[in-house]
Amino acid sequence: MKQRLIAALILASFVFVGALLSAQRTATEHWVGTWATAAVAAPVQGAQGQPGRGGGRPAFKDQTLRQVVHTSIGGPRVRVVLTNAFGTRPLPVGGAHVSLREKGGAIVAGSDRPLTFGGAPTTTIPPGAVIVSDGVNLAVPALGDVAVDLYLPGDTAPMPSPLTTHTGARQTNYISSTGNHLGMKELPGATTTTSWFYLSRLEVTAPTQTGAIVALGDSITDGYNSTPDTNNRWPDLLAKRLSTARGAPGVLNLGIDGNRVLLDGAGVSALARFDRDVLAQSGVTHVFVLEGINDLGIGVLFNDGPRPTPAELIAGHRQLIARAHAKGLKILAATLLPYEGTTIAGYFTPEGEAIRQTFNQWMRTSKEYDGVIDFDAVMRDPAQPTKMLAKYDSGDHLHPSDAGYQAMANAFDLAMVKEGLR
Repeated sequence: MKQRLIAALILASFVFVGALLSAQRTATEHWVGTWATAAVAAPVQGAQGQPGRGGGRPAFKDQTLRQVVHTSIGGPRVRVVLTNAFGTRPLPVGGAHVSLREKGGAIVAGSDRPLTFGGAPTTTIPPGAVIVSDGVNLAVPALGDVAVDLYLPGDTAPMPSPLTTHTGARQTNYISSTGNHLGMKELPGATTTTSWFYLSRLEVTAPTQTGAIVALGDSITDGYNSTPDTNNRWPDLLAKRLSTARGAPGVLNLGIDGNRVLLDGAGVSALARFDRDVLAQSGVTHVFVLEGINDLGIGVLFNDGPRPTPAELIAGHRQLIARAHAKGLKILAATLLPYEGTTIAGYFTPEGEAIRQTFNQWMRTSKEYDGVIDFDAVMRDPAQPTKMLAKYDSGDHLHPSDAGYQAMANAFDLAMVKEGLR
């Protein structure tokens, strides 16, 4: 008994010292986001391990999730940030691993790394909180795929707590059959989902001058109607352009389908989520805003409030500018894209179009943002300026195609972030 007690004390001392050394090392490292996503709340209960099937709500019970993310910049060390932002109960995490994705749901042999949290292999995320893992040595490539495994030992179905998710991933992720399968080459009995769960961001160590750009937006930033599993969202394509420069910044996509500046609905409003989705990002130096089109259309559909006046929409953007500048960030923005003819019935109205035109003119002339990209001018049809060019239209007349997202990325003036490049 005495020998076992001594052995336990020695082991505990090693864990404590290891955690202390890890914390000291992390404090001297420069962490920068290479990938991030914006969280929304999803109710629980439904088909186990089958998020969204037949309208069912997601639920997990003693299962392992393998979630694939696409990096913008690389680094020699990596850490993961998990989130229970919308949970009302603690979330037990029975373990987490990070590795390089090979293809499909398979990982690269020899790349798997167990993650710890303050030196411990498991953690519990309090309601509304995030948990940052300890850093691990793993050479993460720029513009590469990383797999994050989470083992959830409990049963989320009976928990009266929303799941924290991002439903518009447009990336195939994998859910195992029952059990802890962390770090396996492929998850046994895997089903798939196109959402991310409990995953907030991936960060790498980088030179001290390396920063990150946060793209704050709605479904157009989130890449709606881009080809799944191809990383053709416009922020992905911007990251590809930037990758050739020395000291390229991370590009973090914080778009939410249906999001608005002024009102909640599809996720909380841009004003309400600015601190969590922008200011909390490691290494952030620039914010790029493309938001407002849903303020003009969605309220009409949902009848959840009057359409904002141009002055009200501009006032919302001025709040974003003030909050970014208060933290020393550069904040850039874009004009709103044309949307006449959208297949969403009732979304386009002459009144909304008049507000868009007034707002875009303010955006072009006020110089209140630190820089502006005129996406409207890039995407509109010269013969019908209230409509998107057919070659850039995904077919719903509101969201760009892959070619349209490429045109947006090409229009981004890299000089606006030149102080972050070398």
